[in-house]
Amino acid sequence: MSPLSISVLLMVIGYFSGSIPFGLILTQLFLKKDVRSEGSGNIGATNVARVGGKKLGAIVLLLDAAKGAIPVLISMSLVPDLVATHAAVGLAAFLGHVFPVWLKFAGGKGVATALGVLVVLIPWAALAGFAVWIVVIVTMRVSSIGSLAGAVVAIIVGFLLNRPIEYPTLAVVLLLLMIYTHRANIGRIWNKQENKV
Repeated sequence: MSPLSISVLLMVIGYFSGSIPFGLILTQLFLKKDVRSEGSGNIGATNVARVGGKKLGAIVLLLDAAKGAIPVLISMSLVPDLVATHAAVGLAAFLGHVFPVWLKFAGGKGVATALGVLVVLIPWAALAGFAVWIVVIVTMRVSSIGSLAGAVVAIIVGFLLNRPIEYPTLAVVLLLLMIYTHRANIGRIWNKQENKV
């Protein structure tokens, strides 16, 4: 197979990995509920934690991160020199989570999946972003603010590190997409009506 064919195949794998709706699956399996009709209606870890408790939310967080990390790890193993492919596979996994074909392209907000992608590509930047998210959660109890603030910090740290430029550039793209997926949250933050965890 040509490098282009391998890259396209890896991106397809990334998308379908990202599209696995763990939040929906686990809440149906353990709670006999459709998380889309509970809380904020989102299938991500934050809403799962609201609906099913912090333990189930943490499991979904880890699984959603893993479905972003694993295809990127595979791409780095199979085509180690194609750094643009690594970033493209990470983006495909994120898009799979946000626009899963199984759920009529109505998925989650992509934060955990983006974290998983960045943990593989720029781990120190991901760790810094995650730390900021934790601090905001503890102090303000607003996940959306923590997610966006963490993404900004991850971008800054990513560009400061000696990494291929494609990796922190991907972080910028992910932030822009997360601003889109959090547009309703941003409106509620502006109106001081955002939900707390």
